Amino acid sequence: MSLEQNIEERAAKFAQRYKAVYDELGKVIVGHGDILHGVLTCLFAGGHTLLEGVPGLGKTLLVKTLSEALDLNFNRIQFTPDLMPADILGTNMIVEDPEGRRRFEFQRGPIFTQICLADEINRATPKTQSALLEAMQEKRVSAAGTTFDLERPFFVMATQNPIEQEGTYPLPEAQLDRFFFKLVVGYSNRKDLNEILHRTTTGAVFTPAKVMHGAEIREHQQLVREVILAPHVQDYIARLVLATHPEGEYAAPATNQHLRWGASPRGAQTIALAAKVRALLGGRYNVSFDDIRRVYLPAMRHRVILNFEAEAENIAPDTVLVDILKAVPEKADDQKAA
Repeated sequence: MSLEQNIEERAAKFAQRYKAVYDELGKVIVGHGDILHGVLTCLFAGGHTLLEGVPGLGKTLLVKTLSEALDLNFNRIQFTPDLMPADILGTNMIVEDPEGRRRFEFQRGPIFTQICLADEINRATPKTQSALLEAMQEKRVSAAGTTFDLERPFFVMATQNPIEQEGTYPLPEAQLDRFFFKLVVGYSNRKDLNEILHRTTTGAVFTPAKVMHGAEIREHQQLVREVILAPHVQDYIARLVLATHPEGEYAAPATNQHLRWGASPRGAQTIALAAKVRALLGGRYNVSFDDIRRVYLPAMRHRVILNFEAEAENIAPDTVLVDILKAVPEKADDQKAA
């Protein structure tokens, strides 16, 4: 078998297995196809997902359904204002052995899992929210003077209500930057709402089957990183990120007008990995410009900060990012000259 045939077979297998998980989610979740694709892109790219939407749109149900379709350990953490970091990470407790001697023993918290649902994460204080930082970035937990590695794959899916809702604490920028995608869950349309009513008020039960285990997920995550990113395509990603930096060399007009801060290199890494997933789904082993454009908004909407003018005019980050996307050409002038 040639290298090209092997690559094509691996890409085809990835697309097939991806669709198997997607179909299982679709047995329970009605509509929201873009949201399902976004969540699975995060999973296979090795990132974490932030789902934002008003209560009752099925955000929590989506996470629980994903845990049922994957043969992985699952824990749910309900964030509340009185939740403490130790309630997430764990704490030292005094235990007594059969001989009556007492000692401290670390009792692991619910973060020690593979799929962690951080439900209504913005209802906890910033101190508690920050307890997830190390786990999300380093895949480990430091507690009681010891570092514990988390089992791979480790995937955090957090839900939050819009910050305008009463009793919420906006996530700090450093916390937001740890999320691979921010997916905005909207209202269902007429057709989907009728289907939801039919499924939930007639006693029908839809249960997804477990179709993928941890070892296979890790294998697919490695495959994603092997997808080719050509230099001129990679440079397009770099210029898209640099275009979000106000007063920078590559800043777009919309950037200087509406943004206070732009995206970090983590934003560029996110776009690259997410675009590689999209390429595999298209049966390709190399990233296209269109792959990049398709993942740009969910990868960047939580990584840019609007200035006072934009907030006063109620301009959404997506609006600014679309203008930036239109302003940045696929090839830079120096590349065209070459």
